Amino acid sequence: MLAKDMVAASAKPLLLSILAEGESYGYEIIQRVRELSGGQIEWSDGMLYPVLHRLERDGLIESEWKEADTGRQRKYYFISTDGRKVLKTERQQWLTVHNTLGKLWKHKPVTI
Repeated sequence: MLAKDMVAASAKPLLLSILAEGESYGYEIIQRVRELSGGQIEWSDGMLYPVLHRLERDGLIESEWKEADTGRQRKYYFISTDGRKVLKTERQQWLTVHNTLGKLWKHKPVTI
């Protein structure tokens, strides 16, 4: 399991990336994160919805109530044009961190 600060830091780029694939609703997003991380990242409703609401307030995502196949109403989220621009920046920043750590850790085992 990832440390809480890593989960928090990665929430925005993960959500924007998932929604860039297509619209989705809360439970489906939680399942997608679990699937993508091989179970290493576990989001709860209490973690997800405040981030979704913040991204919506910031204009990075939008939402719409729709009827699901079951007949229930579900709130679907989708990325906005501004969200796509922010995702591009987030992606570059995360790739920089990833590549930098990769260079540091490439052939150096961690010693205790």
